[in-house]
Amino acid sequence: MTFVNAGTLGTEPGRRDELVGILTRRNDALRDLGCQLYEVGTTDDEPDTVFVVEVWRDAEAHRASLRHPDVIAAIAEARPLLNGEFGGFRFEVSGSPLGD
Repeated sequence: MTFVNAGTLGTEPGRRDELVGILTRRNDALRDLGCQLYEVGTTDDEPDTVFVVEVWRDAEAHRASLRHPDVIAAIAEARPLLNGEFGGFRFEVSGSPLGD
C-alpha cells in the first residue's frame, strides 16, 4: 500500500539552502528503492525550515531506503545542518480522486 512520509526539518540559522542542496541532489537509487515522489520545498515565512514530502511504494520500501549507502551518506552530510526541530506525519494512502 502506498506510503507517505511528510515532514519538516529545522535547520541551523542560515543553513536551509545547504540542506535543500543535499536533499535535491539527483539520486536514481531512490526510484529503484520504491520512491515514487520526493519533493523538497521552503517558504519565506519559515526561513530555517525545509519541507519534505515523500511517496513510497509501501512502508517497507521507505524503511529499506534508510539502509541504502547513498541515503546513509546523505543523512550524515545533512545532520550538522539540522537544529533538532522536526515535525510531520506518516500514513498509508487510502485512495485519491485522481487515481484509477
